[in-house]
Amino acid sequence: MSIKNDMQFDRKHIWHPYTSMINPLFCYQIIAAENCTLILQDGRQLIDGMSSWWSAIHGYNHPRLNKAITEQISKISHIMFGGITHPPAISLCRKLIEILPTSLECIFLCDSGSVSVEVSMKMAIQYWLGCNKNRQKFLSLKYGYHGDTFAAMSVCDPNNSMHKLWKKYLPENYFVESPKCGFYDSWDIKDFDNFAYLIERYKNELAAVILEPIVQGAGGMRIYNPCYLKLVREYCDYYEILLIIDEIATGFGRTGKLFAMQHSNIEPDILCIGKSLTGGTITLAATITTREIANTISSGSVECLMHGPTFMGNPLACAAALENINILQSGQWIKQVKNIESQLFDKLLPLRILKQVVDVRILGAIGVIETYKILNIEKIQQFFVKHGVWIRPFNNLIYLTPPYIIQNDELDKLINAIILSLECPCHFI
Repeated sequence: MSIKNDMQFDRKHIWHPYTSMINPLFCYQIIAAENCTLILQDGRQLIDGMSSWWSAIHGYNHPRLNKAITEQISKISHIMFGGITHPPAISLCRKLIEILPTSLECIFLCDSGSVSVEVSMKMAIQYWLGCNKNRQKFLSLKYGYHGDTFAAMSVCDPNNSMHKLWKKYLPENYFVESPKCGFYDSWDIKDFDNFAYLIERYKNELAAVILEPIVQGAGGMRIYNPCYLKLVREYCDYYEILLIIDEIATGFGRTGKLFAMQHSNIEPDILCIGKSLTGGTITLAATITTREIANTISSGSVECLMHGPTFMGNPLACAAALENINILQSGQWIKQVKNIESQLFDKLLPLRILKQVVDVRILGAIGVIETYKILNIEKIQQFFVKHGVWIRPFNNLIYLTPPYIIQNDELDKLINAIILSLECPCHFI
C-alpha cells in the first residue's frame, strides 16, 4: 500500500487520542526512531521534544533496553499473574524496594498509569473498610490530572480539565485551590489556607488526599513550591488521612530528583508510578503501599485487593523496567537533566518578556511556555514538523519534556522552533 493510502485509511478508521473521527488532527507516520530522532515515512527526521509523553527518558532504540526485552521474549513474553510469578517481576520489585522509601514495600504491578491510580483509590477505600470506617471521598488539587479512566477522572479537576464532560457521571470529590507559589518563589503560608480549611472540614469523609507532587501535568503544567507538599504530608498525618502521591509523570528523574516528592523530603502512604518506568518501551505501572495498609486490606472482610489486570506483571515490561532502573542507577541522568535545565533557563526564560507569553516555567527536564491565547494545534504542529522538531502543545501551553540524552544542539533546535512559532499570529486562535 502507498503512504497516501495508509494515511487515508488511518484518518478514516483509526481513532487517535483526544481527537475527532469527523475532523481529526493530522497524523505523521513514524517508521523508526533512534536516540532523540523520529524518522518519518518520507525520510524526514524530527528531534523529539516530548519523550513520547514523558516516557522515553533514554531516547529510542536504547541497546540495553532492547537487549533486556529480546532476552526475555525468548523465554516468555507473557504469563498470567494469578497464581503465578516469574523472575522479571521478582527482580523488578526487589529493585523498586531498593530505590523507594523504606516504608513502601508492597507492590501491585499494573498495566497503565490510569490503572495505577484506580488501584490506589481502591486501596484507600478498602483500607478504611478494614478499619470499620466508611470513607469514600478524596481531596485533590484544582488543575490536577490523574488519568482518563473513571475513578481517576473523579479526582481530576471537574471544571478546569479535559474531563468536565463527564462531571454528572463521576463521583463527587473535593478540590482545593491549586498552589499559587511557584517552585522558586518565597513561600507564603497563605497559599495553604484553602487546603487547611477543606481537609479539616471533610476529615471524617476522606479516604485519601491524592495529588501530583511539585508538577501538575496535563491540567496546566504548573510547578509549585515544595513547602506546600511538605505541609500536605503534615496535615495528612495530623488528621490521620492517607496520602496518595501520583508520580506517574514526574518519577524517574524528570524534575531533577529521582522522584519529585524528594524535593519536599516526604513519603506517601501510597505511590503511583508509570510512564518512564520502562524507559518508554512497553506499558507498565505500579501502585506501591505500606505494610500496614496492605495488611489492613488483607485482614478485611474480603481479605484481598479486588483488582487483577490481565497483563499485570508482564514479563517483557518487567525486564525492561528493571534494566531502565539499572541505567538510572549509573547516575548519568543527574548531569543530563541538569544540563537540560540549564539550557532551558538560558534560552526559554527570556521569552517571558514577549507579549504573547503569560509565563515560562522550568524544572529539571521540563520547560513550559504558557500563552495568552489558545493555540491552533494543527497549524503549529505543521510548523514544528517543517522545522524538524516534534512538539505536541495543548490548549495554551507549549512544553518540552525531552529525552535525558538529548544533545545541546538538538535542544537548541527545539527551543528555536518554539521561539519562531510564537512570532506567527496564525498559530493562535
